[in-house]
Amino acid sequence: MKLSTAATTLSLLLVLPSPAQAQLEGEPFIHDPSTITLSDGKYYTFGTGRGGLVSKDGWTWHSGGERPGGGVAPDVIKIGDRYYVAYAVGGGGMSGGHASDVKIMWTRSLDPASPDFGYHDVGTVASSDGLENVDAIDPAFLYANGRLWLSYGTYFGAIRMIELDPKTGARVPGNKPVDIAIDMEATALMYRDGWYYLLGTHGTCCDGPNSTYHIRVGRSRDPLGPYVDHMGTPLLRGGGKMVVNARHRAIGPGHFGLIDMGGGVEKFSMHYETDMNRGRSVLGIRPLLWKDGWPVAGENLHEGTYEIESERSGYALQLATDFVRIDFDARRSFFAAPGDPISPVADQTLAQDSASWGNGTLPVDMGDFMVRPHQLWTVAPANGAGGVMGTPYYKIVIAGTNRALAAARSGEVEVVPAFTGAAEQLWQIDQLTDGTYRIMPKAVPGMTEPLALVAVGGSTPSLVRFDPASPAGRWTFKTP
Repeated sequence: MKLSTAATTLSLLLVLPSPAQAQLEGEPFIHDPSTITLSDGKYYTFGTGRGGLVSKDGWTWHSGGERPGGGVAPDVIKIGDRYYVAYAVGGGGMSGGHASDVKIMWTRSLDPASPDFGYHDVGTVASSDGLENVDAIDPAFLYANGRLWLSYGTYFGAIRMIELDPKTGARVPGNKPVDIAIDMEATALMYRDGWYYLLGTHGTCCDGPNSTYHIRVGRSRDPLGPYVDHMGTPLLRGGGKMVVNARHRAIGPGHFGLIDMGGGVEKFSMHYETDMNRGRSVLGIRPLLWKDGWPVAGENLHEGTYEIESERSGYALQLATDFVRIDFDARRSFFAAPGDPISPVADQTLAQDSASWGNGTLPVDMGDFMVRPHQLWTVAPANGAGGVMGTPYYKIVIAGTNRALAAARSGEVEVVPAFTGAAEQLWQIDQLTDGTYRIMPKAVPGMTEPLALVAVGGSTPSLVRFDPASPAGRWTFKTP
């Protein structure tokens, strides 16, 4: 860990399982979280010390899980029927030294209540003596192309890579560590489209709102490097492309962990050194986007009023209602002399547009966006409704009303007279890797399979299976 000057004397605080991200609910307080891992129907992550978090949905987190050994900055990976856990004991500048051991153990379940739960020691796979130019902490796994890799290290010297046996978790006999980067810590590894990505945390930690932690990345065609950034600067010379930094009231992101949700949705976990709303270090989960072959942080949708535009047709989601004209003298506009008075055209009001809507349920279609009230949707987290893996359930209502978008029994979509919080009125909105969004109801009456809002025709939305390869199920939220 690279400590800021003000935090050096507080380095012992690193052994505590500190805090979590602004929007997550429950008690998401952790420091140095491991990659979030599913086991027996629950999500687990472990932090520095013996602390860990558990969640049923990835949105509400509580203390839970067990991991013996204590130590610093664990990571978890599942291979076959085993969960391997790597962690470091010693080092990190704590107690004034950089002598450390990276140890590994395994279990067949992370759930202490499972009959398959029980840790087995593999042993030490990497060490530092406190004098050489490396600090053996902050381990991170990558299993790719049938081989298991482990990176480790901090600002005190190099980041190193070793190879492990995926059948046992032990170090491959005769394998020697390779230096792959400097000026980073809390590394993570990914493999995508023939590229190996090394992500590392830069900046200072452990000084709360003054921490400069942020995450950068380089890539290589070989797991042992050389890793370079988008400008061709080697990570062995301190390079790295920005992935995520402080944003809003979440300060100091570090300890990246990939969460592949499938269906074109990727997310990542981290901790924020300080959630300014809670004054603690917290777990954070954000969408992960890919741009020009590089990972970059996305954004969960913010509360606001939007046009919801189809990527298939470019048409806007709207109430299927009669078009109400705005009073307008075309001849005066087209044939006015240059010196004639200018007369602004007033926006159409909700009262003007809604005069013929009635009080019942209304159908939904898509059409040319005209900035009309029946095309404007206010999207906001549905308080108390929970969420899914870092994303709250949202309510979607016609702006200025309580008329809510809802899934219908037929698999269609409609607008009901009022939002009640029913499951068919709750929407999961996930940002896809290209920056667009997938929109899914929490439930569809009479149906059990997960469905998404899809433009099945140029102007026809419906609820069908999501195809990540098609633009038909991709939507953009645009401010009107």
